[in-house]
Amino acid sequence: MFDALFHAAHAAVVHLSTLLAPVGGTAAAVVAVTMGVRLLVHPLTRAAVRGERARAALAPQLAVLRKKHGKDTTALAQAMTEMHREAGVSPLAGLLPMLLQMPVFIVLYQLFASATVAGQANVLLDSTLFGVPLSAHLVVPAAAWLPHLAVFGGVVAVLTALACVSSQRAVRLAALQETPPVGLLAALPRVLPYAILISAVVLPLAAVLYLVTSTAWTVAENALLRRGFPARAVAPLKASGGAVA
Repeated sequence: MFDALFHAAHAAVVHLSTLLAPVGGTAAAVVAVTMGVRLLVHPLTRAAVRGERARAALAPQLAVLRKKHGKDTTALAQAMTEMHREAGVSPLAGLLPMLLQMPVFIVLYQLFASATVAGQANVLLDSTLFGVPLSAHLVVPAAAWLPHLAVFGGVVAVLTALACVSSQRAVRLAALQETPPVGLLAALPRVLPYAILISAVVLPLAAVLYLVTSTAWTVAENALLRRGFPARAVAPLKASGGAVA
């Protein structure tokens, strides 16, 4: 079944690459596939944002439950589950968009990591971006090392900028929690978004291009769908004339 899916995905990407040859070929196809996947899961993302706002509205009730149950974590967890069920809120809703993207990402990775497809040479391995093979890795410079470093340098720069935006937002949200994290937990929201930079080292260029496109989409979604969330973020920024992403 996986072989059939892989072969069909290969044929689809090759066909899409041909259609998009005037605007970037296979690289444009990777971007198009990424945007198509994100568009398909966008309704789930909107539902997840509604769930986030609903959970934020339950914060006062959650504080009451914590005070009521004290250190009885089992009773607190049961009470929280019941509260979320009555409110129609699923704590796991935010994971669905990411989980549904994983199979597509895995297949895309294999498309640029496999030498053959159905016993024939994988023509996608000949695809390039500004002269750099989409199957290339940062740690294995191509023969044309200057374009190689330039392309990967540009990708890393974009990923760093996107991670910086995500990090700043994560820090703001962490600071607005009822009990802000301290120590190592306080540093995690600032540092974790930069973990995506590891992808530029270990993944082929095509997979990194997928992550760049998907991360940019996420940043745009946060700016549009999560504007002013949580509500407490609005007050201090209004005082300084800022806007919430």
